[in-house]
Amino acid sequence: MSTSRTAPPAAPASAVTQARTGLIQITVTGVLWGTTGVAVQLLRESTGLSPVSIGFHRLAIAALVLLACTAGRLGALLAALRAAPVPLLLTGVGLGLYQALYFAAVALAGVGVATVVSLGLAPVLAAAWESARARRVPGPLRLGTLAAAVAGLALITGATAQPTTAAPAPLLGLLAAAGSGLGYAVTTLISRQVSQRTAPMTLTTISTVIGALTLAPLALVAGVGLPVRVDTVALLLHLGVVTTAVAYALFYAGLRTTPGSVAAVLTLLEALTAATLAVALLHEPLPLPVIVGGALLLTAVAATYLAPTRADAP
Repeated sequence: MSTSRTAPPAAPASAVTQARTGLIQITVTGVLWGTTGVAVQLLRESTGLSPVSIGFHRLAIAALVLLACTAGRLGALLAALRAAPVPLLLTGVGLGLYQALYFAAVALAGVGVATVVSLGLAPVLAAAWESARARRVPGPLRLGTLAAAVAGLALITGATAQPTTAAPAPLLGLLAAAGSGLGYAVTTLISRQVSQRTAPMTLTTISTVIGALTLAPLALVAGVGLPVRVDTVALLLHLGVVTTAVAYALFYAGLRTTPGSVAAVLTLLEALTAATLAVALLHEPLPLPVIVGGALLLTAVAATYLAPTRADAP
């Protein structure tokens, strides 16, 4: 009798553990992604590469590394493609396009703004889609989290009205970032469905290969040549291996137990990391509205992280 009374709580405890593991994986992903913008900016300044070309190099390096790591599992890659060709294709194409738009936004509006706008729109769009699909209004915690994220986004974007050396065309940059955010939201929702039946390493390998192929024609037109120097190679390896191969493997693993809108909120940690690095290394301005907006975004992330089981509920 005592065994039957104590057995039921085991499932919820296991579910909470899995949910928190997913949150940790996506949290680490956000921090790793936060280093992308500064690396891209440094590459542009030292090589003159276009945003699309940098995105291509990043995905191509990640694809080569992942293909080498999965060389003995070619059958698994082909089986996954046969099982879900359209979602995998959309995931890879989306990965390439929203990264290219993000890099363009970095060049036009600065690292901090590009990161916050592209990521800030994603949780709102993902939550709206999930609620419409479930035909239910989001719960108070989700609404509060999204409201804090949107308020932070408004403060940060409102502080970037005038062009600066770090943001020569803020309006165009914001439009590119908005397109990146839309692409990121859609790709996250699609990849979450695929991640339920595809191993994270397999999903990451296929998506980076397709993403690299998607950007290849555009990159060839823009030019892919670059000087072979220690700093250039180090930055490209960081982008390809750390912020793509490792980060996306963690991201797709976390998506197995984390709703797309929750994952999009958590990856706002990228904005905090990027803004900090942009101020410290690129000397971008950090006005008070940006600080307040960043605090609101961080509050939204914290609320989601501290209550994963309630945040999962619509």
